[in-house]
Amino acid sequence: MAAIRSPKDFWSGVLFVVIGAAAVALSARYSLGTAARMGPGYFPRILGILMIVLGLVLALRAFKLDGPPIPRWKLRPTLIVLGSVVLFGAIVQAVGVAISTVVLIIAASAASREFRPKEALIAGVLLATLAVGVFVVGLKLQLPIWPTFLS
Repeated sequence: MAAIRSPKDFWSGVLFVVIGAAAVALSARYSLGTAARMGPGYFPRILGILMIVLGLVLALRAFKLDGPPIPRWKLRPTLIVLGSVVLFGAIVQAVGVAISTVVLIIAASAASREFRPKEALIAGVLLATLAVGVFVVGLKLQLPIWPTFLS
């Protein structure tokens, strides 16, 4: 049996295959439709198949190409990023998309040892602008942009 020369690629590929298979399985109960008249299961099924193919390519590549080992898992950054996403979900209705997105970006950026508050703030403002443009203006989601006391 061949040895895995790039564990990162191999396990990334396995993860893609598992997520793609789940997407295909979950979308199987929806009608597929045709390319001209796509049904609700068309996009998730096609995306799942593409993820499976990409995952297989990654996993098979891991047997041919050398790559770095998987680094040790770090609990602190994982908890900070997950906590910032939970915080975003908890405050988005109260303070609006703009402020909660900035808070999310700054909080998640703090997980890095190379955290720079000024850069995180700039990135947060730019991403908040993009989020408001895409979700509130473009997709017309019923989310407040600003806190209700400012409106």
